[in-house]
Amino acid sequence: MLGAIIGDTAGSVYEFDNIKTTDFPFFSNRSNYTDDSLMSFAVADWLLHDSNHTHAALEATMVRIAQEYPCPIGGYGGSFYRWLFSGRERKPYNSWGNGSAMRVSAVGWAFDTLDETLRVAEISASITHNHPEGIKGAQATAAAIFLARAGKTKDEIKAYIEENFGYDLHRTCDEIRPYYQFEENCQGTVPEAIIAFLDSNNFENAIRLAISLGGDSDTLACITGGIAEAFYKEIPEEIVKQMWQKLPDDFRQILQKMKKAWGYPLGDF
Repeated sequence: MLGAIIGDTAGSVYEFDNIKTTDFPFFSNRSNYTDDSLMSFAVADWLLHDSNHTHAALEATMVRIAQEYPCPIGGYGGSFYRWLFSGRERKPYNSWGNGSAMRVSAVGWAFDTLDETLRVAEISASITHNHPEGIKGAQATAAAIFLARAGKTKDEIKAYIEENFGYDLHRTCDEIRPYYQFEENCQGTVPEAIIAFLDSNNFENAIRLAISLGGDSDTLACITGGIAEAFYKEIPEEIVKQMWQKLPDDFRQILQKMKKAWGYPLGDF
């Protein structure tokens, strides 16, 4: 979960100013969390407080956090913004956008079985992103986190995702980078984010690879970071400290509650 927030924050300054290299300042004075992190915390808070995993409770939590915490950087996509703030009855709008995948990381930490992880990932997506591709993106991301937590190898994670979700993971970041452009859909974001994890050799390298692809860099790195954290089991201490300082107290408390409720490996904070 924190890995996703770190990825979002590191990628925030490059979303509309892409950098096609891994050689860049990891955090700068302008780096901050975006809507990706806000909705990730909303999903986490929902999981902590609604054991029935209802859309009504998720909607209330997403709207509350969006109202209480304006995005420091960037903003919501147009359809999701209208869903949040129009004041009309909120209904799913058949989206296949990558918002379903970028907010799902807490689901990958909350459950003891893959079946339950997939079931709740679908619920978290379908409140807005009820298109099959939107659901698939969320489920693939949550499954990768769950499998990484469970100690599966990269080859095992890759095989599962390809077999069950049909994503082509037989590419490398070096092959993708030259032609990759901004993509807002799951099918053009989630496979590339997973490949950045598969190509990496540690947590920081995974984030750098995701951002180096260009495109929707904060969302790419958010998805990659959630998986990389679960797989590598640790994040460099200095990166965690810098991220912790950027977070409001309410979000720090959500992470602490995840640690207490699920055994989430937050460390001594």
